[in-house]
Amino acid sequence: MATTVAFDVYGTLIDTSGVISALEKVIGGQAAAMSELWRQKQLEYSFRRGLMQNYRDFSVCTRQALDYACEFLGVDISPADKGRLMEGYKVLPAYADVEEGLARLKDSGVRMFAFSNGRAEDVRGLLANAGIEGHFEGVVSVDDVRSFKPNPAVYAHFLRQAGASGSESWLVSGNPFDVIGAMSAGMRGAWVKRSPRAVFDPWEFEPTVTVGGLGELHDALAGERGRS
Repeated sequence: MATTVAFDVYGTLIDTSGVISALEKVIGGQAAAMSELWRQKQLEYSFRRGLMQNYRDFSVCTRQALDYACEFLGVDISPADKGRLMEGYKVLPAYADVEEGLARLKDSGVRMFAFSNGRAEDVRGLLANAGIEGHFEGVVSVDDVRSFKPNPAVYAHFLRQAGASGSESWLVSGNPFDVIGAMSAGMRGAWVKRSPRAVFDPWEFEPTVTVGGLGELHDALAGERGRS
């Protein structure tokens, strides 16, 4: 059976810090701090809504996180500029290693899916803008089950949609919580450690493999297949 790989999108394929340049035009030197806080609260809000079972889609979490970051940092951004920043989230760039890494995996016969907290239509647009949509067999969104990663239901949903078993499937993510969530749900996990300062959560889970970028992923997965 062909190996099935679920790629997280935001923070794994797509560089969420790409919004900094848009923020710089609006708030200048506070852009980096704003970008980091915005991303942190975006994820926190998705976690909280998942636990509360009070679902709103990821774009709502993103907008509310932006509102929080503005309030916390004391930054006054007009509704029009907030709208433009939200639109900017739909055209973020891919990391530099993504195109080559995906092409190599596809050539080896790996089945690849984009698997995201984002709405399917938003993810498709994002991947198309980044020029990488054609590498994927499909897009699977948590929106279908009205919850967020790392709820085990969303990983089960991915496996159903992909027609795959957990033992033959991988979740590839730059977000440790996502890798842990997938492994807890029976999948294998590849952590993309893009920064030497990144820390994997010291839980009872460790990634099946750790790579510094997508260029290393083909060989890492091949090595694991050879050992199984």
